[in-house]
Amino acid sequence: MHNVSIKFCLLLSLLIGLLSFNAISQSGQDQRPNILWIVCEDIGPYLGAYGHPLVKTPHIDQLSSEGIRYMNAYTTAGVCAPSRSTIITGMYHTSIGTQHMRTAGNAETQPVPAYSAVIPPYVKCFPEYLRKAGYYCTNNEKQDYQFTPPVTVWDENSPAASWRNRSQGQPFFAVFNFAVTHEMNLFPEMQKPLTVDPQQVDIPAYYPKTKTAREGVAQLLTNIEIMDRQVGELLDMLKEDGLYENTYIFFYSDHGGALPWTKRELLDRGLHIPLIIRVPGGQYAGQVNEEMLSSVDFAPTVLSLAGISVPSYMQGQAFLGAQKAQHPRQFIFAGRDRMDTEYDRVRAVRDDRFKYIYNYMPEKPRYQDLAYRKSIPLMKEILALKELGELDTLTMTWFDTKPQEELYDTQNDPDEFHNLADDPEYQEKLVEMRAAFQVWRAMTGDKSDLPEDQMINSMWNGQGKAPQTAQPVVIETNKGLTLYCDTEGASIGYQIRRGNDAHKNLEHSIVSWDFGSLLNRVGKNGEIFASERPWKVYHQQPIVLNQGDTLMVKAMRIGYQEAATSYVKKSP
Repeated sequence: MHNVSIKFCLLLSLLIGLLSFNAISQSGQDQRPNILWIVCEDIGPYLGAYGHPLVKTPHIDQLSSEGIRYMNAYTTAGVCAPSRSTIITGMYHTSIGTQHMRTAGNAETQPVPAYSAVIPPYVKCFPEYLRKAGYYCTNNEKQDYQFTPPVTVWDENSPAASWRNRSQGQPFFAVFNFAVTHEMNLFPEMQKPLTVDPQQVDIPAYYPKTKTAREGVAQLLTNIEIMDRQVGELLDMLKEDGLYENTYIFFYSDHGGALPWTKRELLDRGLHIPLIIRVPGGQYAGQVNEEMLSSVDFAPTVLSLAGISVPSYMQGQAFLGAQKAQHPRQFIFAGRDRMDTEYDRVRAVRDDRFKYIYNYMPEKPRYQDLAYRKSIPLMKEILALKELGELDTLTMTWFDTKPQEELYDTQNDPDEFHNLADDPEYQEKLVEMRAAFQVWRAMTGDKSDLPEDQMINSMWNGQGKAPQTAQPVVIETNKGLTLYCDTEGASIGYQIRRGNDAHKNLEHSIVSWDFGSLLNRVGKNGEIFASERPWKVYHQQPIVLNQGDTLMVKAMRIGYQEAATSYVKKSP
């Protein structure tokens, strides 16, 4: 379908949706769309829907046949926590100080003290905007944002979080994370029985052609097949609840890769992800979209679909909904910094064909000696072959130092081996891509201009520890209670505990669960609840207490220490 036709269909759909919403709103029914995110980990587009010849993913393939398959979606980092910080804020991780993997480690896994990144005061986790607008927001369960989120982000964040616990008719935004494809499931003690024949897999050119490599690829594909079955369970739940046709369903990976020399890299195999979106009613079924998309665009797109104004500070752009950007993006941008104990600093820009990489530390090898990754059998074998002098030439280049600039033609060189930066034929393209990088850097900033310890010190205002959020203040007015916090950018959450419930222990039990069975995680009839009742998001509305009620208030700016909980009880 031509772009003009696509835009016309989207505008027509929007008009119909608005007319329908207005008509139903007059009858008191909330018909705003539900939004479901199905998030897997550590895979590129290794799915049947993307043409993979071996892996069997019938549920995701069916979702693709009913939705839009995006061919050029990329994350802003090749590893989870920096990437997830971008996704939850709509801001580049390099711009808000969440670029180092990871911030919440320990002395064995990172050279700086553990910290929760202090992001700009005006930046929020975007589900907070959805909650203010009346959406029920759940996360099941991984966050990993490089900072501790305030209580205002989710109605529920637990292994049992579910749309099933919302008020009747309330629209929801629900995130389900599936970990079976994570890198750790390639470790020997975590491996599952293979469902993909190692003899049938294709070995990438950057690996030695060995039994270990074949088994590693086969295990990755096996884990994807397991994940597909879990996705099928979730979709069946949605259908069982009668919600399938009024829900935007996103399926994506938090970044590419899992095997060595894929995860953590700014090569396509570390950034390129599957992205499939089913639109309510199955509109645009089977459509293939070739536009360049970045994961920094996910947050504004969800807000756009929900009819919520996209904050002007967000660095991504909506690609669906009423606030869809007028012009598709021309470039995607990505960054790599410290990984666990090892420092490097790399930035990348990609258009629809060429990749530009700028290395701030060209003296360092491409390879980073990470203890965590050495648990993967293929990684152990590569290092052993290197020590024996038996590693093939192509794989050996992983251990070489880097030029300052790299340029790759990803169409003719998808593995990004042949650097064209010094080729006279490509100098015009080099200059174009370099300029795009410089403009992006100037517009968004780069927190790695400071060494990490100095960046942390700046975040902490030179105090040697995270600043303290000011105690929230409760102000009584003739319309009710209003709340205020003197810390710029602090989010305020509150609970009202009614009468005799005010002092009860509100902890609910959670049944045991595992990633292999979704129905062990979410009760069939919604009988499993989050471990604590939700904290409502305060946004200038007066709060009215009845006699005997207790108001509980929490305040926190992201990266600061949370203020002590305030209590106000209305006496009989």
